[in-house]
Amino acid sequence: MLSSNQKRRLTSVQIIVFAYVGLILISAFLLSLPFFHLPGASLSFIDSLFTAASAISVTGLTVITIHEVFNQWGILFLTLLFQVGGVGIMTLGTFIWILMGQKIGLEQRIWIATDHNRSTLSGLVDLMRNILVIALMIELVGTILLGSHFIYAGYYDDWYTAFYHGYFASVSAFTNAGFDLHGNSMLDFTHDYVFQTIVMILIICGAIGFPVLVELRTYFSYRRAKVRFTFSLFTKITTLTFFSLIAIGALLIFVFERNHFLVDKSWHEMLFYSLFHSVSSRSGGLATMDISLLSTTTLIMLSGMMFIGASPSSVGGGIRTTTFFVLIASVFANMRGYKDVKVFGRELVDEDIQRSFIVFFIAIILVFTAVMLLVWLEDLPFQYVLFEVCSAFGTTGLSTGITAQMGIGGKLILIITMMIGRIGIINLLLFLKRNDRIVRYHYPKERIIIGQ
Repeated sequence: MLSSNQKRRLTSVQIIVFAYVGLILISAFLLSLPFFHLPGASLSFIDSLFTAASAISVTGLTVITIHEVFNQWGILFLTLLFQVGGVGIMTLGTFIWILMGQKIGLEQRIWIATDHNRSTLSGLVDLMRNILVIALMIELVGTILLGSHFIYAGYYDDWYTAFYHGYFASVSAFTNAGFDLHGNSMLDFTHDYVFQTIVMILIICGAIGFPVLVELRTYFSYRRAKVRFTFSLFTKITTLTFFSLIAIGALLIFVFERNHFLVDKSWHEMLFYSLFHSVSSRSGGLATMDISLLSTTTLIMLSGMMFIGASPSSVGGGIRTTTFFVLIASVFANMRGYKDVKVFGRELVDEDIQRSFIVFFIAIILVFTAVMLLVWLEDLPFQYVLFEVCSAFGTTGLSTGITAQMGIGGKLILIITMMIGRIGIINLLLFLKRNDRIVRYHYPKERIIIGQ
């Protein structure tokens, strides 16, 4: 018998990961119940599991048509899963603890820090409260705007249906879940630029990162009080990288598709096609075109954008924008002969630079392995498989339409990829990490040839 001191306790990362896995399994069971289905509709457990994993990882890849399977209770339950996956299981857990009058102890604070990739325990409860309030306020405003637009644009005749669809679209867009109630993403709104603009703003608000939204809220409160406020280095890097990638993505879509998909389109159609799908590739997963019609060059470019993904501590996945920025900044600093990486009057910590390269390396291995296995298991075009895997890893949800064609093995691979994209590479490594060991000796050091 092992004593209590000898038994290995679960780490905070392992607890969070098991919580998400447990929630997916429970949700899959609930989604398979007839109570959530339309009369005559049925759902296999693997499809239910895939739907639950896609909802909680806020990815949006689907193997079913949502409105043909689930009734309104099922659809409302899906939006709850979007919320859990979007703001994080510990954000809602903190809210429940506060409502129950429970004290948030040190252990719970460690769990919160792990779920939101925070390096400090101070101010976490206030942060969770701010995140929840900001998220609900943005979704409420989105629901009002979209519901009102549905009424005045003539999409629906009654207020209940309009705001029901507005609520779902708002939550799906802000949490970057990428689900829709039409069965064809946003193809019905291809020329509705008002609707597309509202959805793009919601996607950006969800993908840019909660710390950025909290700082922005603080900035406006300081400005009203006429107090000087300085944005953090994280916010500066995140904002610069995030919007630069949107601009670059839109430009590349236009360049690659102007003689292909966009060849017969007007200037405003080209603008919104390019801009919307650049924004959506951050993590949104909604589309106003048939993605399978895009050229191979564009599919590969969008795969790269989805691989980068959204910002840290946001609703999105991927390697994250800050990781990409640090990689680029490190390479340029090395090319210019500098040993340190300096940006915005600050110097990056060596540990963060090392972590960025580790995340990138592990992510490449993960995507490569998933693509290799899917190409082996499924008789599907390589560029479509690469696109689908990057969409799953970036928890984006854009699809060429091949997901529903996959067998059980292919769906399980995408489920695992979606969950790793949601919890993050760092948490994956910490989940697998063994206890730290004290090394009392060192071997002689020797240089090796690197790179050439």
